[in-house]
Amino acid sequence: AVFSISNAMLRIILKIGCLSIIGGAFSPHMTSAQFRLPCFGVVELPFAGPQQKAADTPSADISLTTEWRHQDGQTIRVHGFFDGDGEGGIEGNVFKVRFTPTRPGRWVLSETTSNRPELDGQREGVIVDALPSETPGFWEVDEDTNGRWFVRSNGSHPYIVGNTFYSFLSEYGPEGPNGSSIERDIRGSAAYFNKLRFGLTGDRYPHPTQKPFLDDSGLPTDDGSFSHRPNPAWFNRRVDRAVQTAYDLDLIADLILNGPDTKASRSALKAARNGGDATPFLRYVAARYGSYPNVWMVVSNEYDIKEPNYSPEEIRMLGARLQKFLPYPTPVSVHAMQADWDTALGGEPHWYTHIILQNKLKKLHHAADFNERNYWIGGRNPVLNDELAYEGAGDGWSESDVIEAMLGAFLGGGYASTSHKSGNKLGQYFEGDFDPAEHASADNLQWLRNQIDKHITFWRMAPVAVVNRRLSIFEDAHDNFRAMQWPGREYVLGTNQAHKGMTARLPKGTWQVTQYDVMRKERQVITEQAGGNYVFDAPEGRAVLFHFRCTDDG
Repeated sequence: AVFSISNAMLRIILKIGCLSIIGGAFSPHMTSAQFRLPCFGVVELPFAGPQQKAADTPSADISLTTEWRHQDGQTIRVHGFFDGDGEGGIEGNVFKVRFTPTRPGRWVLSETTSNRPELDGQREGVIVDALPSETPGFWEVDEDTNGRWFVRSNGSHPYIVGNTFYSFLSEYGPEGPNGSSIERDIRGSAAYFNKLRFGLTGDRYPHPTQKPFLDDSGLPTDDGSFSHRPNPAWFNRRVDRAVQTAYDLDLIADLILNGPDTKASRSALKAARNGGDATPFLRYVAARYGSYPNVWMVVSNEYDIKEPNYSPEEIRMLGARLQKFLPYPTPVSVHAMQADWDTALGGEPHWYTHIILQNKLKKLHHAADFNERNYWIGGRNPVLNDELAYEGAGDGWSESDVIEAMLGAFLGGGYASTSHKSGNKLGQYFEGDFDPAEHASADNLQWLRNQIDKHITFWRMAPVAVVNRRLSIFEDAHDNFRAMQWPGREYVLGTNQAHKGMTARLPKGTWQVTQYDVMRKERQVITEQAGGNYVFDAPEGRAVLFHFRCTDDG
């Protein structure tokens, strides 16, 4: 059959098709299917493999690899994964491949290889006709910005502001079920943020019966030592639900593979019950989620400070191995202690795409300088301070603290993440249950991100150094102010207090000057006719951004 369908309907149709196939109508020699869908839609293709019991180890023992060929000769190699009965059941014979066409035209499943005869050669000839799409696509490092910013496949540059729900997949908190749901939390976060970082396990607040792994007897467990035996029920019903809902909303699903907090969840990469070999788990995660354009991956959370911890050499090896299984340009990195990026994580092959930091910095200039410094330390890669600001009593941060810090991260030429922390291991940053009234800075950060995306060509900019209290064109600026520039075209200056009598020595042309008060969520065009030496004042306020844009044609 040939389907002409929307991206939203594709998942529903393929899922219905999978049900009928699993019901008994499917054989390895089934007539090849043909699908028509937009570029960057995700095709989920089922395969019939050998029957697997709960105590079997298909992710370690059975390989499935497909090669997809475009009409112009380009090929993409995509691994498959075991999915129980395909509908959340632990036992079954269903293996799946998720393929994403990256350009218009005809794609053909040209080769299926497996170490099991039931799968080898299966479904060769399946056709995917990819149509032009407005979907932004994957997040890639933009080399045209010297590696400082991310760019989407369609050439757009959305600014990233992230949120955190470490353990929300269990839908549990310290007192039991928290009354929220995976879908509700994803949708709530996506209304304010465009990135959400979360662990693949229940971690600090695990579900009492539903677990991410299976032990040697086939019983569900939280123990990551059994990571070579991922539980299809957990990943089908929980992680898939989170990733797919985020995909529908174009929210980055930043998946933490190892950790973040408990010994059980942090043991996934130690893989003690598989002789220390985490390869099956890395291949499984890459196969199951590496075809989603909205997915990023964090090899481990705080790899170097919690039990068990990992050396830079171990992380480098694991990261490089993960990259070998990823078919698309999925962003990959690792999260470390509260310090500068460890250069020991570098070397060949270059496995990480961006720098993840954690350092809670309340002042605009501290947050800016930390991001900018680590851009250079990390070898000129995009920088995200993913634990810059947890609002709430847990860390003692106010709404204003968070807003000032997040503006600082932007002025440092990078990105940052936040969440709400009501106490030690308590609050939205672990269990989810998103509430923007509690996380009061969420609406301000949403407003800031929208203003940046709409008005500022930030990806053409880079931070400017503070030299004798002068920031590029800005004279007499306060020592704690920070700026970025696209020389001759656009400049931004961030302020965190009142300061009078600053001068912007504007290059030739006519300039529009706009003031953004992030605390008040107010945008004001001050003048559209600035030029020469323009004198202006910074108002009282902890997060004010001035934008100077040349409006002359060309």
